Amino acid sequence: MAEVAFKKSTVREYFESLVITVILALFGTTFIVQAFKIPTPSMEDNLLVGDHLLVNKFVFGARGSVLDPVLPFKDIKHGDVIVFRYPKDLSKHYVKRAIGLPGDHIKIVDKQVYVNDVALNEPYKIHKSPPGSYADPFRDYFPPKPHPGRIYRGIDDDPYWYEEYVKDGEIVVPPNHYFAMGDNRDNSADSRYWGFVPRELIVGKGLIIYWSYETDSDEYRRTDVEDRVQQITDLFTNFFRKTRWTRTFKIIR
Repeated sequence: MAEVAFKKSTVREYFESLVITVILALFGTTFIVQAFKIPTPSMEDNLLVGDHLLVNKFVFGARGSVLDPVLPFKDIKHGDVIVFRYPKDLSKHYVKRAIGLPGDHIKIVDKQVYVNDVALNEPYKIHKSPPGSYADPFRDYFPPKPHPGRIYRGIDDDPYWYEEYVKDGEIVVPPNHYFAMGDNRDNSADSRYWGFVPRELIVGKGLIIYWSYETDSDEYRRTDVEDRVQQITDLFTNFFRKTRWTRTFKIIR
């Protein structure tokens, strides 16, 4: 009887340990950290397609608690790499850089970003448009200047989303909203095209790249069974060769 009781106790301990582990994992991914992967080149060369990162969900935590003064919450700062739910489709997550904070006045002149009349020093940004390519009114100059007979269209066929926020040729970021841009300025669908990021949609701050695997953005769009099998086969076959080892545990800045 003692042996049976011991076995039952051991099984129960394993079960309780498993339950606690699951609860801690769920708590951690809900409130502390969460894993994401980069499917597009909009944050190159800082974040590459195939980078897998951990996001600190705690750092910008919910406000209004009596514990706020003693908890290590931080405000979102200029230049922070933020992860947020895409305002046009909440099922998607975007990774961009916080360029404008509430109340900021922003304009872009010949690809140079100005915040409150100060030109930003952005060592992380790149421009990959071919020399001599046409000037894009959203990409290179923002907000677009009115032009007779020309309609500037953003995402979702909303040509004038920015108009109500323009003052003296600059965009004014409304309260509790942020203006986000990708580091790959010539290849990023960001706030220039679809608007501001509401504070409540910001999930957290990019923390660290825990794994990076060489791939292309089209792979993430191929989601049927055959494509998934090919991706898994590629992973098993080329794990060591296509893993970008030098990016492992790289701090996101």
